[in-house]
Amino acid sequence: MGIDFHSKNSGSTYTTRNADETWFHAIKNLVPIETISKAVDIGCGGGIYCKALSDMGVPFVTGVDFSEAMIAGAKENCKDYKNIEFKYGTAFDSGLGSNSFNLLLERALIHHIEDLHACFKEAYRLLQNDGYYIVQDRTPEDCLLAGNESHLRGYFFELFPRLAEKETKRRHNSQSVSETLKEVGFSNIEEVKLWETRKVYDTKEQLLKDLRERTGRSILHELDDEELNFLIEHIDASIASDVNIVERDRWTLWRAVK
Repeated sequence: MGIDFHSKNSGSTYTTRNADETWFHAIKNLVPIETISKAVDIGCGGGIYCKALSDMGVPFVTGVDFSEAMIAGAKENCKDYKNIEFKYGTAFDSGLGSNSFNLLLERALIHHIEDLHACFKEAYRLLQNDGYYIVQDRTPEDCLLAGNESHLRGYFFELFPRLAEKETKRRHNSQSVSETLKEVGFSNIEEVKLWETRKVYDTKEQLLKDLRERTGRSILHELDDEELNFLIEHIDASIASDVNIVERDRWTLWRAVK
């Protein structure tokens, strides 16, 4: 099992929400966003964070993804944004020009990548001197925090230890990310933790529907329907509130400068 990012059915699964104020605030603390003229989001998925960068005032944004289906979904999601363009490419070979951007974002990307050095080297090539590189992902420690009414992801791994094993194996630890950034040539590396609000649900049923459809949660594609139903029943019983459920995810952000 697992999500097929190239399937047409996956094209809209990462387009159904907006970036939260917690994310905007974190980025503004790490990057002088008013100085950014061109940004690129590699592994852009449905374009959620391309829109966010534009909304922050970046004049020109490029989204790159290795899935034509995702790019199609992103174009539809960002159709009202004339300053956003999308290109097919990978984290190792973006097809974009050297020294072209002064901000590069890779959110929820590096856990899909084994060769961090090659990924970071491509980012270094794309950035102008003094350009900013933001890597956002979960470390193994981020993944294994306990589940509660706002940290729903914790329940996934408590109920299904094999998911915890799979999740932590594909995650890079803080030290390896920072060391590889230095090896490639980046400096002024800063690491911060972020509890990012993923979504606010007006009702519990909205949340359960999201889970049932595995919306924007690739890890849930590792469960069959019976296991998913078991997880949903457990979360339903664990959450007391029926309204205004605020779901948060724990992330690590690394800021580096070329």
